Amino acid sequence: MFKLYKKFRKRDWILTAIIIGLTILQVYCTMTMVDYVQGLISSIGYLNYHNDPTSMPQLVQLLTISHAFKDGAVDWTVFSSWLANNENLLTGLTPQVIEALHGIPTASIGNIWFNGGMMILVATGTALCQIVIEVLASYITANFATDIRSEVNDKITNFSLAEINKFSTASLITRATNDIQQVSMCTLLMLRMVFAAPVTAIWAICKISATSYELPLATGIAIVLMVLALAFIMGSVLPKFKIMQKQIDKINSLTQENLTGIRVVRAYNAEKYQEDKFKTANANLTKTQLFAGRVLALMSPVMTIIMNGLTLVIYWLGALLINAKNTAVDYAVITSFSTLATQIVMAFMMLLMMFIMWPRASVSAKRINEILSTENSIIDTVEEKALTEVGTVEFKDVSFRYPDAEADVLEHISFKVKKGQTIAFIGPTGSGKSTLVNLVTRLYDATEGEVLVDGVNIKDIKQQTLRQRIGFVPQKGLLFSGTVRSNLGFGLTEPMSDEECHKACEISCAEEFVSKMQGKYDASIAQGGSNVSGGQRQRLCIARAIAIKPEIFVFDDSFSALDFKTDRTVRENLKKDESDATKLIVAQRIGTIMDADQIVVLQEGQMVGIGTHQELLHNCELYRDIALSQLSKEELGL
Repeated sequence: MFKLYKKFRKRDWILTAIIIGLTILQVYCTMTMVDYVQGLISSIGYLNYHNDPTSMPQLVQLLTISHAFKDGAVDWTVFSSWLANNENLLTGLTPQVIEALHGIPTASIGNIWFNGGMMILVATGTALCQIVIEVLASYITANFATDIRSEVNDKITNFSLAEINKFSTASLITRATNDIQQVSMCTLLMLRMVFAAPVTAIWAICKISATSYELPLATGIAIVLMVLALAFIMGSVLPKFKIMQKQIDKINSLTQENLTGIRVVRAYNAEKYQEDKFKTANANLTKTQLFAGRVLALMSPVMTIIMNGLTLVIYWLGALLINAKNTAVDYAVITSFSTLATQIVMAFMMLLMMFIMWPRASVSAKRINEILSTENSIIDTVEEKALTEVGTVEFKDVSFRYPDAEADVLEHISFKVKKGQTIAFIGPTGSGKSTLVNLVTRLYDATEGEVLVDGVNIKDIKQQTLRQRIGFVPQKGLLFSGTVRSNLGFGLTEPMSDEECHKACEISCAEEFVSKMQGKYDASIAQGGSNVSGGQRQRLCIARAIAIKPEIFVFDDSFSALDFKTDRTVRENLKKDESDATKLIVAQRIGTIMDADQIVVLQEGQMVGIGTHQELLHNCELYRDIALSQLSKEELGL
């Protein structure tokens, strides 16, 4: 948790210092309020004695001795003068009684108005301080959460596929949303209460310690009981908070799976199966939350019992002390002490509220720090080398193994493709075709060997420089919410003109359906491109790659959703209009790749053949088997 607070900016620390200052002022006003409450009670008592001296026999006796009590009326001037000259007669009386005797002659309704007015004034000061503290705390927390959220998002965005797979998408979403929210709420509570609570408690304890040892002792025992109760409750729920966050990850994962796979779920009538999976995960989360909630629910009654019990003990001890007549304790002191003791207990209750949030926020902070402290396996070079070629891609004895995997998925792959050439990759499912082209775009780094683009090892080129030269079309076409134009210009800094959109769509054969959409290039596209068909989505993805005018095209089985005619037309358009661009094509259909300059045949991660279509038909048995499974001998010219 504290590791995250190192990210506070200088402005935040200055505002935090202001909050501390305002908190001290607020506590000062609260403590001053207690003095004026005591003064108000004493003024009411003085005024009662002033108006009805017979209410205290000792006072009547003194009035008679002083000759100030005559004919049923009191001459308070005479009494005050007599007190000043006969202090020796007051020996044995407590300081409070002596002070009361000196205060009675001057008692008036004005004293009550003064003390009451000062109470209103300090109460207003307390309220204003609290308002400013709330505003500053909210401001600091909002900016802190924004900074953390941005940093986490930037970190996740720069993760390679290895780091994303390590955490899982669902967990990353939870950490970037729910966990940051938990830390934000705890921070807000801390800024509002963590300074006020100890200052209030220490100030109040110092203020009451001078009265007697019995009353502070009772308060101390109550505080110890409260701390023990808190320790027991926190120790019980802390492990559950860790489990709870993992269960939220599971809920998010299942929700994401259900939403993205809704078509498959419905196609197989698997709604109940998915619902049962979700219910199980939801029930586990509910069970954990109920346990934590029930344990935390003990806090309120425990704190109430301790606070009310302390008040009862204070009045009981106060009554004993007043009756003892040998201490500086009276009703006004007991009342103010009770108020101070309540302030102390309330201060610890404020800390209690923070303790409720702190364990869960600590778990969340740890999960956030795991993201921020994770080193990216793909790191940009400090000084990138100058490119020596244009549009070339070369693999030099490249092997690759996924993190924590036991075996390589690609072994000793070597080839080179020059500017304007087309190289294709084919092989059985799981042979490593997509993995190979992911190494070109540096979504992963090769375990062994070198991958060169434009004559330079891609590890010696900044990722932005590399990807500016590559137009990548993924196996699963993905569009973003927005318009056709915003999707086509996704990798550009400036919006595309209608002419640029038209050219890209024409080459990818997307113009025929885009021109019929309402708004044409400004037509709306739903998240994931769910409002267009699979083939249309794929053609728009191809148009998006064309729009950035790359040196190198990477098609990861991008023609599989297209019919044979459209497939051929798109490839012919690319050959004609993008003749200078190098093309890497992963495909399953022989018809898609048979015109390539080179074809690489993969099997279980190994390169078992390389050459042209005709060469491989005669010297690569695997390629020949794949070709004959799709086309006849006559069509293949055998």
